[in-house]
Amino acid sequence: MSSVPPTRAVILAAGNGDRFKNDGHHSKLLHPVAGQPLIVRTLQRAAAAGISSFCVVIGFEADRVRSLIESRQPPGVDVHFVHNPDWQLENGVSALAARDYCDGHRFALMMGDHLFPTSALRRVLTMDVPPGDSVLAVDSLPSDPSIAAEATRVRMQAGRITAIGKHVDPWDALDTGVFVFAPSLFEALDEARDHGETTLSAGVQRLAARGRMIGADVAGASWCDVDTMADLSAAESLLRSEPDPA
Repeated sequence: MSSVPPTRAVILAAGNGDRFKNDGHHSKLLHPVAGQPLIVRTLQRAAAAGISSFCVVIGFEADRVRSLIESRQPPGVDVHFVHNPDWQLENGVSALAARDYCDGHRFALMMGDHLFPTSALRRVLTMDVPPGDSVLAVDSLPSDPSIAAEATRVRMQAGRITAIGKHVDPWDALDTGVFVFAPSLFEALDEARDHGETTLSAGVQRLAARGRMIGADVAGASWCDVDTMADLSAAESLLRSEPDPA
């Protein structure tokens, strides 16, 4: 079993967030949520859960995102940056850009535009699972049922994910965007790309088909995916329910 919690994490922060219509159309990761840039909150929460080394995959407005992180990164952590020149493509391409950083080790992976409770990440980091298995924090009781229309859905059987995707139906839980992966993710993403599929979910689906994808239920956890300006109010509500860790 895998008994040592991973201490490295990949943050996908390359996309342009084309649904996020702010003034100037800057990266949504730079946008303040309750006074703190979204990407900084992601890093802070991950560091509080035990992550000490980050690989941030950047692309759109790479210099601005990098400069902000370098000036505001949590104390005591290392932050590495990888540029994805194909950032216009789907997020599986950004995940593949972090392969060398992961160097055959287990690692956490999070979306730069998701807010999540530290407890959810800590849970998937500390789960004792077979070394070849990967884990996704899933939410079987979303506090706002309407988010199912936008979120990625998962189907479960006996604690393992059997299907994942935006249009999975029936579904049992929602993908919170908080993962711990075995190195086999990269092979799965390569296979997906060879078939013209470039989403992270396409790689996860291949792991699930092999029985290698565990779903850790964090039912009712306060998390959100910030896709639009309207999502900011949900993000600020989340922060009121679970303030950032000290």
